[in-house]
Amino acid sequence: MRNRSPLARSALPSLLALALAACAVGPDHVRPELPLGETFGASTAPDPSALPAPDEAFWEAFGDAQLDALVAEALRANHDLRIALANYDRANALLRGARFDRFPTVTASAEAASSRASADQAPNRSRADRDGDDFSAGIAASWELDLFGRVRRGVEAARADAAAGAADLAALQVAIVGEVVDGYVALRGAQERLRVAEANAGNQRETLRLVDARFEAGRGTGFDTARARAQLESTLARVPALQAEVSAHIHRLSVLTGRGPDALIDALRPAAPLPALPQRLDAGTPGDLLRRRPDIAAAEQRLHAATARIGVASADLFPRFTLGGLIGTQAIDSSVLFERDSETRLVALGIDWSFLDIGRVRARIAAADAEAAGELARYEQTVLLALEDTENALVRYARSREQDAHLAAAAEDSARAAQLARTRFEAGAADLFEVLDAERTRLQAEDALAEARTRSVAGAAALYRALAGGWPQRLPARERVAGRE
Repeated sequence: MRNRSPLARSALPSLLALALAACAVGPDHVRPELPLGETFGASTAPDPSALPAPDEAFWEAFGDAQLDALVAEALRANHDLRIALANYDRANALLRGARFDRFPTVTASAEAASSRASADQAPNRSRADRDGDDFSAGIAASWELDLFGRVRRGVEAARADAAAGAADLAALQVAIVGEVVDGYVALRGAQERLRVAEANAGNQRETLRLVDARFEAGRGTGFDTARARAQLESTLARVPALQAEVSAHIHRLSVLTGRGPDALIDALRPAAPLPALPQRLDAGTPGDLLRRRPDIAAAEQRLHAATARIGVASADLFPRFTLGGLIGTQAIDSSVLFERDSETRLVALGIDWSFLDIGRVRARIAAADAEAAGELARYEQTVLLALEDTENALVRYARSREQDAHLAAAAEDSARAAQLARTRFEAGAADLFEVLDAERTRLQAEDALAEARTRSVAGAAALYRALAGGWPQRLPARERVAGRE
């Protein structure tokens, strides 16, 4: 075996030792510490009967099989989720590419050439003497010795970008499932309001029949008939608008599940009751919220990536060392190409240093610093918005339950009053105005109750969404989002 050159004997061991012991320039990422309270402002004293935010799919607590099926289909086929998954795959591919920068780049090449020099290039030579063949083959390798962490910081940034992509996908799952639940609740609420309007129209139609009978018997007036008919027509006017609202919600749910707008009309057109409200939830602490919310995780990972890119830019202040090598063979006759004396080799150490371009390097470092500062502000803002979202959801949900209780009592009393007014009217103890007023009050109270119950169920979903509890904090299987089988 031949002896190595003095350069190889002296430089290579030292450079390899430096590469192994090298440190990465630039700041290390540290999760920002934010002043958070121990409880939410809207929270009450701990209640042993309150359920903690669940780890399972929260919508299953509503006990509605049709809603479960819609959510499952949306998670599998929603187009926004498929786009987010593609973005996540892209970030992972870039991460794999960045990791390869830590290892030598190895290439293989081979060449067979036949050439002929011109008479001017080779005077006094025959045509045959001007012909020549050349054969070569070799394997080359180059490796950047990452003495100052440029490559490692690049891998760190790519890893954080991939983690942010995963968190974005989880956050979009939260948004899509939340929109499906909201749309389904709004659909059932609109159907309930439609039922209330149609039921009240039936009662008012019966009142108009009584008024017409009295008029024909000579005990009423045309004014009474006109008033009763006007109230009936006003109630009937609500029906088309509510029917259109029902159709719009069905169309939206169809698109959310990756289908055409009319795909779910037959399945969702039959009216069904609103999902039952779950038990009261324990919101936990703001610290729990930071650990659960995927949008906060995505913001932190982007801050991490921006911090790592400061190190990538800072490494350009130092020289970049590249180790290269070549092992090959070369001959003018292919028969001796791989014989001992045809071998070739090359070992090279390259140094690239932009010290004369220090102004541009420092400008890139300043840009990376500014990007990190912006991502820090974005992270802090994301946390504050998440806290605000949760506080609002807690207050709205608690107050909606109180409102439900009052409106339920009002609807019950107004129905009783309308029935009593009609009984009095039939007995001649009350005039038509009392009946019409009682029926109008009943319609308003029952419609308000249907709206309030819709808001309460939607508020429960919004609270789960704000707490990021009961959501699928996992990447969907590819076959679930890549389209229908």
